[in-house]
Amino acid sequence: MTTSPSERGVSLGMPELPAPAYPDDVRARLEADAREIIARYPDSRSALLPLLHLVQSQEGHVTRTGMQFCADMLGLTTAEVTAVATFYTMYRRRPSGDYQVGVCTNTLCAVMGGDAIFEELQEHLGVGNGETTDDGKVTLEHIECNAACDFAPVVMVNWEFFDNQTPASARRLVDDLRAGRPVTPTRGAPLCTFKETARILAGFPDERPGAVEEGGSAGPPSLVGLRLARGEAAPARVVHPRDGGPHDEPQDTVHEPSPTEHLSSHDAPQKTSASDPAHPAGPVAEEGE
Repeated sequence: MTTSPSERGVSLGMPELPAPAYPDDVRARLEADAREIIARYPDSRSALLPLLHLVQSQEGHVTRTGMQFCADMLGLTTAEVTAVATFYTMYRRRPSGDYQVGVCTNTLCAVMGGDAIFEELQEHLGVGNGETTDDGKVTLEHIECNAACDFAPVVMVNWEFFDNQTPASARRLVDDLRAGRPVTPTRGAPLCTFKETARILAGFPDERPGAVEEGGSAGPPSLVGLRLARGEAAPARVVHPRDGGPHDEPQDTVHEPSPTEHLSSHDAPQKTSASDPAHPAGPVAEEGE
């Protein structure tokens, strides 16, 4: 007895149907926004990246409909648009949560506890990398360097910083997001949904009252090199050995930070995931192993 290719689950390579169009009212609104974006560039195809953010702000991810829209507006082929949309990880290709929770697992964050945080959140949320919780609130992913190594380990939510995290603090963070409780980034603009973030990245102003003024700037640890380059004296700070051993520097040279200082996890001893015994980052091999 023979079976047909479809019965065997074999694809015959039939071409995919054209992407469905946006509803007329949605397309009219997006076209007006797209024309505003395109007008910023001398070459219209340079507007592709912000246009992809624009369509992502509509549905929360870049759909085939969104890519067709970008192609139509810029006179490109869908293949050209797809090549860009699939290259950059900031464009989501499938439905995702209101909050994109990214755990940095690059070298320094991993050493300081990023791997432990990511494992904790996977178990706590019951999702894997790139997956979304059943309530549609949180999408979890491990990401590469956030350029915030002096605050490692770092978690980002919709590209806003949450510095010096531990497995416990990261777990509280995602619980608050899912419960709808207010969450404030360590620095930067106030948190908004992923769709709202995508529209801002498309180049439209953040119209929330006070959002721009609260954007903040780099923390003190990030500015130490700049201050030294300007000839300013670095504040004296002695970090005692974690093993409690002898210290060569006099005790009166210790710099006690003010309450307003935003310290890095490297200004140990602080309870980061690596320095807090309650949250070890993982097994540590003995010397020579």
